[in-house]
Amino acid sequence: MVGLGDNNNPSCQNNISSKAKDKKKNKKKKRGGSKRKMTAEQTSAFKSVTEWVYLDRHHHPNSSSTAGLSSWVVDDFGVQKSLGRGTEKMVFELHSHSKHSDGFLSPSKLVERAHGNGVKVLALTDHDTMSGITEAVEAARRFGIKIIPGVEISTIFSPRNPEMEEPVHILAYYSSCGPTRYEELDKLLANIREGRYVRAKDMVLKLNKLKLPLKWEHVTKIAGKGVAPGRLHVARAMVEAGYVENLKQAFARYLYDGGPAYSTGSEPLAEEAVQLICETGGLAVLAHPWALKNPIPIIRRLKDAGLHGMEVYRSDGRLAAYNDLADTYNLLKLGGSDYHGRGGHGESELGSVNLPVVVLHDFLKVARPIWCSAIKDILEGYAKEPSDTNFAKIARFTRMGSFKGSTPLSCGKDLIDRCLASWLTAEEQQNDEFEAIRLKLSHATINLSGVQVPIETK
Repeated sequence: MVGLGDNNNPSCQNNISSKAKDKKKNKKKKRGGSKRKMTAEQTSAFKSVTEWVYLDRHHHPNSSSTAGLSSWVVDDFGVQKSLGRGTEKMVFELHSHSKHSDGFLSPSKLVERAHGNGVKVLALTDHDTMSGITEAVEAARRFGIKIIPGVEISTIFSPRNPEMEEPVHILAYYSSCGPTRYEELDKLLANIREGRYVRAKDMVLKLNKLKLPLKWEHVTKIAGKGVAPGRLHVARAMVEAGYVENLKQAFARYLYDGGPAYSTGSEPLAEEAVQLICETGGLAVLAHPWALKNPIPIIRRLKDAGLHGMEVYRSDGRLAAYNDLADTYNLLKLGGSDYHGRGGHGESELGSVNLPVVVLHDFLKVARPIWCSAIKDILEGYAKEPSDTNFAKIARFTRMGSFKGSTPLSCGKDLIDRCLASWLTAEEQQNDEFEAIRLKLSHATINLSGVQVPIETK
């Protein structure tokens, strides 16, 4: 009789070898299976996406020539893979957080990490603030990364049945100039942040009543100066104070939605937030719908309000149920890591979500006309009245030093051309409306040293 540990038996060795091969095959399938040449649709999508990513570069690593494209294939899920060396994968990271909300890294460190992970386009989507965008844009210039200014807005879904009320997070993606009617969006975000202070204090009070004497000063110290505390900051304080073993336990026992220490803030209605995003030149996307208790009525109502897409992809792949929901309601299928930098095995790495090239193309196909229109509106405001205030709207997320390059800016037209070069294609820039704006600004002088760009306070 052959023992379980007897590997000298030929029959046993053959079985082990066979099982190992099967296991290897299954593993390969899970990773995307076979690789094949890109279809005509995928090739066209790849060329279009690559063109936009490298707009401000005369030469880029991924040549759009036939020879360059021949070094690329796609897996069973439509994610592009390189066959040769020297070519760069097109990685978009559309959901990330910095220390300006509840992340652990500064925007600069976040960008540096993204670069190290091969990310080419990064959306910084801090909770209820855009205060980290300027630093991210500045850092991105050093690493050759394109930044999509974003924000994750905390809202509430409030149907007629109070028992179905639940928090909903909406991602907003804007152009390089940011939102039109910025003050209106900033007021909404400021109200939410103020409500976060009240909410966090209430959580601490509830924990105190549960015999956990957590101190408010401990929570605010972790959050950092001027940052509105969130649940994660409370959870971190609980871990440091020794009341729970880890963040997961803090949420599982006390801070989950409806939990014994859970509290709501002053969040706007989800539909109102979606409408405002659309009205201010942004793309509205539902974040992590798998966290919702009743996703279908929420998606249905938000679609009516103007929702453009929803997260479907995670680092562990595409979620079929939410993919089907996106198809049902004709929504873009997107995704991101939701990276916070807290570390540990439970967190997805920055840039770890593989978005198929056709998905990226569909995203830009919807977003770019919206962004183009928003940029035009902001530039038209400056053309009508070339004041410091209106100039600041153009350069809201850009430090003045960025405009002081080797080529001096002789007039407003030069400034506009430089602003648009990294965001709009030559075809998009050369329409009649942009030409009219250039003509108006051809004699307008620019005094960079005298312009003060307001930076949002957290």
